[in-house]
Amino acid sequence: MPHESQNEHPAHPADGPSVPAYGPARVRGSRRKPRKKTLRYVAWGALGLVLAGGGGVAYAWQHLDGNIQGTDVDAALGHDRPTQQRDGSMNILLLGSDSRAGTHGRYGTGVSGARADTAMVLHVDKTHQKASVVSIPRDTMVKRPQCTTSHGGAGAQQAMFNSSYQVGGPACTVKTVEQMSGLRMDHYLEVDFKGFQKLIDELGGVDITTHKAIKDPNSGLSLTPGKHTLKGEDALALVRTRHGVGDGSDLGRIQLQQAFIKALIHRANTVDPLSSPAKSYGLADTATKTVSADSDLASADKLLGLAKELKGISPDDTNMVTMPVTYDAQDAGRVLPLDKASHRVWNALRQDKPIPKSATEQSVGDKTDSPVSAGS
Repeated sequence: MPHESQNEHPAHPADGPSVPAYGPARVRGSRRKPRKKTLRYVAWGALGLVLAGGGGVAYAWQHLDGNIQGTDVDAALGHDRPTQQRDGSMNILLLGSDSRAGTHGRYGTGVSGARADTAMVLHVDKTHQKASVVSIPRDTMVKRPQCTTSHGGAGAQQAMFNSSYQVGGPACTVKTVEQMSGLRMDHYLEVDFKGFQKLIDELGGVDITTHKAIKDPNSGLSLTPGKHTLKGEDALALVRTRHGVGDGSDLGRIQLQQAFIKALIHRANTVDPLSSPAKSYGLADTATKTVSADSDLASADKLLGLAKELKGISPDDTNMVTMPVTYDAQDAGRVLPLDKASHRVWNALRQDKPIPKSATEQSVGDKTDSPVSAGS
């Protein structure tokens, strides 16, 4: 079927040509942002409040609750959804929107609204000791369902995955992922450009090691091989980088994002909440100001509870893959799902089993090693 009109995906002037590229023929810059262990910051902040004590505790909790933006996904989606898993496992959709709000044109002009520029399905197993993360390439052509919105939200037989957010917000992206995977999303968490940068700065930077030079004039990143501590601006540039990584497409950028998330978890594990209650609260305050969530999770105590459930999961216990895809022969700027392989990935999560390595062997998304690793 013909692809949906690309007018829905405005050009990113600061990021290079307007059409994304896969393979060596064409390249385009873009952007992204992860977020997985921001949850733990809320736990640190809560401990800081307990240590501080006094009458200010109730006010502080109220302040944190007031920070968080929530979306009632259940009300938006109704009952036509996959069955919720009852084995103790959990699925959380992690979104990075490409909203430029509050950035004053620093990351490109002429880009209105927001798209789901990064999407990762985090599956936490029933023991809450292991996790799988499946990245969904933003340029994957999918069947987008009809979404209920104030301005319509028409479905499409062939649409870029990241358009779902632009059409119907986070609820539409959740619906698109559930339709693709057959998995019910228990929660979603989202952060944008500005929020991601602030979180990394509040944390004091994240340590990575580059195995080769990375230079991308579109994102502004220039790193020599070796060890680096990336503050917010450079961290954002890293997870937006396409050029000089892999084939210059979103697939290589996903590898950077996955490596950075592991580095972020490493960094989070080094923070001692007992040594600085004030800093712990500052992290929690920043996290709750910059993270959006579904309404069931949009409170400090709910995030704290989730953080406690996830705190035992280490980078070594987190398996990260990209949803199996292949290049679209009709459009060098798009990829298509490998249906049978993707089914094996989603089916493993539905059964709360590890994703078999053979499921991603034919995918173009996991063909090369990441030029970045966690730690310094």
